[in-house]
Amino acid sequence: MLNIGVLGLQGAVREHVRSIEASGANAIVIKRVEQLEEIQGLIMPGGESTTMRRLIDRYGFMEPLRQFAEAGKPIFGTCAGLILLAKHVVGYEEPHLGVMDVTVERNSFGRQKESFEADLSIAHVGEGFNAVFIRAPHIVEAGEDVEILAKHNERIVLARHGQFLGCSFHPELTDDHRLTAFFVEMVKESMEKTIA
Repeated sequence: MLNIGVLGLQGAVREHVRSIEASGANAIVIKRVEQLEEIQGLIMPGGESTTMRRLIDRYGFMEPLRQFAEAGKPIFGTCAGLILLAKHVVGYEEPHLGVMDVTVERNSFGRQKESFEADLSIAHVGEGFNAVFIRAPHIVEAGEDVEILAKHNERIVLARHGQFLGCSFHPELTDDHRLTAFFVEMVKESMEKTIA
């Protein structure tokens, strides 16, 4: 059985667990660094990126997360998770994990009260994906090895860079599990490569 972790420090953890299980994988809520050894892929959920960074530092997760990424294991960052993955964050000198070759702007769709939903067409996933945007960031710039998977009003809101997947919205807040299932497939592919 494929084990996919959800970083359980803050954010919509339960909803991601439900989506992973609906996609045919086993979900593990990651609250301790040692648990990273039990999983083949990791979802970093939405929440508040500054708070999440504080908790990552407090519980000693930063270096183990970098090692997890360097080992070639897939990571999916949603909303605040995308900010944590990005190599550059507008207005900040230092990135967080800095593993995904994108530049991200925080809260670029407005504050909480400007939250909205939009139907997206997602490459490799399909049409009519109902995306929930809450204080969402967006990808301002993507490196040449980054595949852009979806845009909303010409802004990049979903991209893949090797084993990293990052999106501006909250796929876990709907009953459409196609994007989580796409990530589960990414994890399966990475395991097959490791075995080969």
